[in-house]
Amino acid sequence: MTIALLGVPTNSSGTKDGVARAPRALREAGLALRLGRAGLLVDLGDTHADEPSPARGSDGVIDAGNLAVTLARVRAQVADALRQGHRLVVVGGDCPILIGALAGCADVSGTLPGLLFVDGHEDAWSPHASTTGEAADMELGWLLGRSTDGVKAALRAQIPRLDPVRVAVLGARDRKELDDAGVASLVGVVSLLDDTAVRADPSGAALAAVRRVALGPDWWLHVDLDVLSSDALPAVDYPQDGGLSWSDLATLTGSALAAGGCLGATVTIFNPDLDPDGRYARAVVEFIGGLADGLEARA
Repeated sequence: MTIALLGVPTNSSGTKDGVARAPRALREAGLALRLGRAGLLVDLGDTHADEPSPARGSDGVIDAGNLAVTLARVRAQVADALRQGHRLVVVGGDCPILIGALAGCADVSGTLPGLLFVDGHEDAWSPHASTTGEAADMELGWLLGRSTDGVKAALRAQIPRLDPVRVAVLGARDRKELDDAGVASLVGVVSLLDDTAVRADPSGAALAAVRRVALGPDWWLHVDLDVLSSDALPAVDYPQDGGLSWSDLATLTGSALAAGGCLGATVTIFNPDLDPDGRYARAVVEFIGGLADGLEARA
């Protein structure tokens, strides 16, 4: 069993800076070397990203056409790696890359995996309600069938439909923001524990979540690093009060992966522009290395 590394240098704001620079910054901080200790035998490089545009379309989404093309490329690369027997570590960029990863899984097995979604936000805004127009506000909602009707056809064609019974969200702490904006929470739609509940028992929360998402044969892990507190990781674009510690997150993901059945992981939202001395890049590298260790051990 090998671990395949794929970088996806995207930024839903339609720019080439910020989180789009994360795959390169993490490689420069030693990511490939650290994954090599976990048995990494294949580095797929970075998905090609066309020149972005910050323009928000009539559908409410920034650069939707370019996003559709990028997701199709991620989808093909993930599917090819899985067919070769690899487990995946897909490093963004930002959260919409999850859509391409899940679609690639389905292209291989014929069914979508379950999803363990570890994130400081629910990411289920409708495009026109979003204050930013960034697809990173929207991807989980789209995957659950929310607010896709007005999305451009090329992008809509890349979005598979998850079974909410096999989705668990851990660590989201933006409920007040959603309520204030009149945006419906995913509470009651999927299994959801906020950051306070997760901090109380990270391992127990993870194991309960995996029992849900692993009702089928396989599942996928998504980690948006803004699930961490701002003290633990200030290098994110949308900080909030609360959040997990690095220890909480490592315990959560380690317990989840130890249950087996995980096809791979997406790790997103680290902004190296907010990490001038590289200290947080090194912390992210070590965290991703732990994910690779867990994927290899339980493959």
